[in-house]
Amino acid sequence: MPRLWNDTIETHRQAVRDATLDATAVLVAKYGLASVTMSKIAQATGIGRATLYKYFPDIEAILMAWHERQIGSHLDQLSRIRDQDGDVGARLKAVLMTFAMISHQRHDTDLGALLHRGDHVVRAHQRLRDLVGGLLAEGAASGALRSDIAPDELASYCLHALTAAGALPSKAAVSRLVEVTLDGLRPLARG
Repeated sequence: MPRLWNDTIETHRQAVRDATLDATAVLVAKYGLASVTMSKIAQATGIGRATLYKYFPDIEAILMAWHERQIGSHLDQLSRIRDQDGDVGARLKAVLMTFAMISHQRHDTDLGALLHRGDHVVRAHQRLRDLVGGLLAEGAASGALRSDIAPDELASYCLHALTAAGALPSKAAVSRLVEVTLDGLRPLARG
C-alpha cells in the first residue's frame, strides 16, 4: 500500500483510539466506573460496538490504555521541566512541585485500585525515580544538594513523601510539603 494510505489509516486508528479513551474517561467521571458499558462508550464515541471491540477487548483494557496515556503525559511534563535552563535547585523544586500537585488531584479510589497495577505503572515509577534521581545527582555534584545519601535513595524518599499530597486539604499545604521535602535535601552544615 502507498505510504499516504498507511499514514491515513494509522491517523484514523489513532483518532478512534483517542476518542475512545477520552469518552471513557468522561463517562467514568460522570457516572462512575460500575455504570460504564461498552455500549455506552460506543455511543459516546459514535462508533459501532463491533468496531470498538476491534480496538479493545473490554472496559478494563480501555481504562488501562487511558491510564498509560495519562502517566506518559505526566512524565513528559516532568521531563520538560527537568530539561529547562536554570539552576538545578529551581528545576528540582519545579519537578517536585508539579509531581506533588499531580498527586494532590483527587482520584476515584475504585478506579485507582484498578489502574495502579501492572507493568506500565512499574515502568513509570522507575522512570520517575530516574528523573528525580538525576536531578539530585546533578545537585549533589554541584554542592547545591546533600551528597551523603545516594541520589536514587533520596529520590525514593522524596517521591514517597510527596505522594502524601493526595491527602492534603489545599494547594498551600502541598507547597509546604514540597518546602519541607526540599529542606531535607539541602547540604549538611559542616561544623
